[in-house]
Amino acid sequence: MKWITRAHVHVDRVACPWLIKRFVDAGAEFVFVAKDLVDAEAKRLNAIPFDAPGVELGHQDGHCSFVSIVNKYNLKDPALLKLADVVNAADTSAMDKNPFAAGLEAIAQGYSLLYPDDHKNIEQQFQVYDALYNYFRLQDSK
Repeated sequence: MKWITRAHVHVDRVACPWLIKRFVDAGAEFVFVAKDLVDAEAKRLNAIPFDAPGVELGHQDGHCSFVSIVNKYNLKDPALLKLADVVNAADTSAMDKNPFAAGLEAIAQGYSLLYPDDHKNIEQQFQVYDALYNYFRLQDSK
């Protein structure tokens, strides 16, 4: 399936593709377009929009798009829920709510400088989310 969001990925627009690929749609293809083109291109490509204004899988009730996807697909993995809390804090300017949030924001900024191409950025940055997810899995097993 095709999934579409705004170009110039950052925390949520990297975390969401990672979440989708790992837990929702292993064969997902991602399209990044200008903010004002998301709706039209979603219709044209028959793609699922995420992390864009007014879409179902966008920010809802003070939570980021990652949380919307977790909720929509009823994902209950405890480590994933801990990661969702980090992403939410980093993406909703609630850095003080999670001790990992500021670090994730800094990493996202660094990757954006290293990899300005959105596809390359998410490809490289998925390792960060794999590592954090596995860290939380390890914490849960202790």
